[in-house]
Amino acid sequence: MPYFFHEQDALLHLQSATTSYVIKLYASGLLGNVYWGPRLSEPQDLSSLIGLRDKRVGENPSTVDYEHQEDILYQEYPSGGASDFRPPAFRVIQADGSALSPLRVDLRPEHSHRHTPGKPALPGLPGLWCSTEDEADTLRIRLADALTGLSVELQYTLFRDTGALVRSARFLNQGTEACYLTRAFSLSVDLPPGEFDVIHLAGSWARERHIIRQPLLGGTHLVESTRGISSHQENPFIALAEPSAQEESGLVYGFNLVYSGNFSALASRDQFGGIRVLMGLNPENFRWKLESGESFQTPECVMVLSRTGLGGLSRTFHRLYRDHLIRGQERQRPVLINNWEATYFNFTEDKLLALAQEAAAVGIELFVLDDGWFGHRDADNSSLGDWFEDLRKLPRGLKDLAVKIREKGLQFGLWFEPEMVSPDSRLYRDHPGWCLHVQGRHRTEIRNQLVLDLSRAEVREALIHRVSTILTEVPVSYVKWDMNRALTETGSAALPPDRQGEVAHRYVLGVYEMMERLVSAFPQVLFEGCAGGGGRFDPGILYYMPQIWTSDNSDAIERLKIQYATSLVYPLSSMGAHVSAVPNHQCGRISPLETRGNTAMSGIFGYELDLGALSAEEKELVKKQVAFYQEHRRLIQTGDLYRLKSPFAGPRNPGNETAWLIVSPGKDRALVFYARILAVPNPGLAVLTLAGLEGAFTYRISGKTSYTARGEVLMQAGIRLPPLWGDFQSALWVLEKV
Repeated sequence: MPYFFHEQDALLHLQSATTSYVIKLYASGLLGNVYWGPRLSEPQDLSSLIGLRDKRVGENPSTVDYEHQEDILYQEYPSGGASDFRPPAFRVIQADGSALSPLRVDLRPEHSHRHTPGKPALPGLPGLWCSTEDEADTLRIRLADALTGLSVELQYTLFRDTGALVRSARFLNQGTEACYLTRAFSLSVDLPPGEFDVIHLAGSWARERHIIRQPLLGGTHLVESTRGISSHQENPFIALAEPSAQEESGLVYGFNLVYSGNFSALASRDQFGGIRVLMGLNPENFRWKLESGESFQTPECVMVLSRTGLGGLSRTFHRLYRDHLIRGQERQRPVLINNWEATYFNFTEDKLLALAQEAAAVGIELFVLDDGWFGHRDADNSSLGDWFEDLRKLPRGLKDLAVKIREKGLQFGLWFEPEMVSPDSRLYRDHPGWCLHVQGRHRTEIRNQLVLDLSRAEVREALIHRVSTILTEVPVSYVKWDMNRALTETGSAALPPDRQGEVAHRYVLGVYEMMERLVSAFPQVLFEGCAGGGGRFDPGILYYMPQIWTSDNSDAIERLKIQYATSLVYPLSSMGAHVSAVPNHQCGRISPLETRGNTAMSGIFGYELDLGALSAEEKELVKKQVAFYQEHRRLIQTGDLYRLKSPFAGPRNPGNETAWLIVSPGKDRALVFYARILAVPNPGLAVLTLAGLEGAFTYRISGKTSYTARGEVLMQAGIRLPPLWGDFQSALWVLEKV
């Protein structure tokens, strides 16, 4: 049985095939964190360690009962303002102005907790799901403040196969007066002292999700976004890794928030070296009013434990998200051509049809019309919100264009930016109060646009109506949903003053409602998320859209870092990856078409260039690339990833080489990618050591070097690297079991 309640020791035990999570019900009513680690058959022996673990000297009340010494207990969902001086998991401002809300659990088993198989959905929020009830177990624990009537239900879902734990909290005001929630983390977990590095994914537009790894010393390490989106600058992910942990060895704890707005993740060391990890909504400018009888649900946070390094952590996240987060994961992703870098805003129907003809000739399956097809959109300074086709560019309309493209054997896709409005638009002139703003204050324009107030139902309804009309009238197979700026002046004309602190979260809930309704109404459409590239690459978006445009930077060499680091958490099947023109439009680099194609193969493959400008030789190479991807896309979409060489320079790694390997579930097929950035004179013999294969299998290796070898040889001695001439070179190999 995967769940146990050991009544004598007051221990709650969630158990998967690989992990155990153990919670203590203290006699004081506090809820203790006892153990999170490899699977235990019986946790009762932990009881003898609890007193030793928590009985330390600190600034605590005068009592011999250590169970009341909050500052030294390892807790599950700690409150603040009393005798725990570490960061609290929540804060509620009561009607009397105080922020004290000590939560206690009712020790009677029938009142304190309940267990159910499977996993319930969270209303209005994305989350992981189960196909059958035997895939996971959910434990709910109720805590309450007897004085005010505030209660919190903690929800834990443990997935039996991966050992991943998903946590959230639901607040309910059962008192008679309103209160204000100003801090509401999805999880808190206290870990024992130890040496750890903290890892997070940071960057900027066109340079998203680079790996940052540094020692977790004293104080608090904070990773956050206050931009209204999960952001280019930080991703809602942190990990704690033993200093010795590498790709395939060492202990790593990983945390990922299923949310697309302002978030906060922190790791804090206490005076004894213990570590508290908190993750959830960012408390900055967050203030949620709870009237009597009202509730508030936090987003989910995913916790993954790996004893096999960062690679083991990644493969667990990948399998979990492919099987229990992404809907439509099994759908075959078409190879696409996007017209953006081929034409930008300057296109006609004839130009588009010519590009589509070129695409069909090389085997591409989907044509995507990007920005500029609506309103009077000749630049980025007008028309957002006016989702009506521009008959100057498309005199016979969108439907006619889509039909003509489909007649060439291609599916038709379309770009939208539904969350935005241009001041120069019909929508803004008719409804100037529909954007996020604070009355009497300047409205900041970024990229010549404002953000629509999606906390308002009438705004959402208007947008859903316009997008639905187009998707109903036009045979669209794919939608690229873009979002090109952060939230500023985050106020709403539709909410009273004491609810303005709710706008940022209500905005995200509005985005989720729109996405859910459109995805459900048009199941035949493949939706791709985008936010200026990778500014909202998070599990919340992946719940609605199975793939996300990884970055606006499509330079193959920059993408080595971006895609490598993104794979730390997110599967290859979620990463949009395209071949673009040279010199690259984001950084001016000139790299070989072969390398651009090889790099983009490790994701959802496509092109973003003018095919008509290519030479006959280049077109033939594109044709081969398309055919190669079509043959191997199932492997890329569902295989296990092993990172072999990192593009990030370190003390023992110059970062000049990058390599990864994708292995089929049965280990009978594999795809190996290798790239060298700068040429090395007189390099000598070089090999690449592989991983993840079946040692007893013999593999036929096809690529720049072709031969057969046993899996154990490839994983111990390696594969021969071919001589590569010049900068920015790469190679691909296919391994098939003989």
